Amino acid sequence: MTLFKSRILSTGMYVPNKVVHNRDLEKIVETSDEWIFERTGIRERRISSTEGGEFPSDMALAASLDALKAANLEPNDIDMIIFGSVTPDFKLPNTACVLQQKLGITNNCAALDIAAACSGFVYGVNMADSLVKTGLMKNVLVVGSEMLSTEVDWEDRNTCILFGDGCGVAIVGRGNDGDKSEILSCTLGADGKGAEFFDQPIGGAVNPITAEHLINRTHFMHMKGKEMFKVATRTLADNARVVIEKAGLSIDDVDWVVPHQANIRIIETTAKLLGINMDKVIVNIEKYGNTSAATVPIAFHEAIADGRIKRGDVVLFDAFGAGLTSGATLLRY
Repeated sequence: MTLFKSRILSTGMYVPNKVVHNRDLEKIVETSDEWIFERTGIRERRISSTEGGEFPSDMALAASLDALKAANLEPNDIDMIIFGSVTPDFKLPNTACVLQQKLGITNNCAALDIAAACSGFVYGVNMADSLVKTGLMKNVLVVGSEMLSTEVDWEDRNTCILFGDGCGVAIVGRGNDGDKSEILSCTLGADGKGAEFFDQPIGGAVNPITAEHLINRTHFMHMKGKEMFKVATRTLADNARVVIEKAGLSIDDVDWVVPHQANIRIIETTAKLLGINMDKVIVNIEKYGNTSAATVPIAFHEAIADGRIKRGDVVLFDAFGAGLTSGATLLRY
């Protein structure tokens, strides 16, 4: 079998216009700007409009159009859409199909959703890498788009301070032999034993939502922060080492780390475990909070846009989320 090079052709992002600062949360729950920032690194987050126009597929449309333009591609050049989200537009159809229609794609490209939580975008990139390398697809649009504001209990200070809405995308496409840019190595994993550390057990087939759930506010997301911290830092560091070793490189060869933006303490602890200076770590959690599957592509896009990440740089994606899921990607941008 002939294997092709795969590379990230372009990126795009969209965040809602509405900004909710920590000071705004002081008015609805018992907390403070200082308390939130010291423990999470978050100052503000973006919240989608409830009047429409900023649902996950809407945000993905805006980000995807920017990515297509940057790659000099047309919508019908896309062979597949992989949509990472735990907050889809609908239960059915999947949001990838909704995005396909909004983009005006008429080539019957494949379209599927991934519910790998905060690891969703990295899962999608790694899947796209395999599809492009084997020649099954030429251009794959990978999306991480979340509207977590609809799933957060705004009376629970343990969770409402953490999350925001937004979208980031990347087009993974076939590279030429002369390209320096390529996806070097990937790893994916999951550990269902930790499923209870971050869950939303109400609303599925096992526990359909009832009036009682709504009254008692038990249908929102729940997280055990201490347990997540311990597992996340260890797993993020382990996955980073795996992809670096697979690529035949060392930690020193990595120019930039783009981690999942869950909590500044998780990011700093993981960097310390890897022996990586924080100057090489892309951090934007202060502005957006945790946008789940969207954190890595948003941070990656911003770092490209402001000139920090340049073509030829070795970049590490590293993510961890509910499930428990995890994944890492090492690439030469």
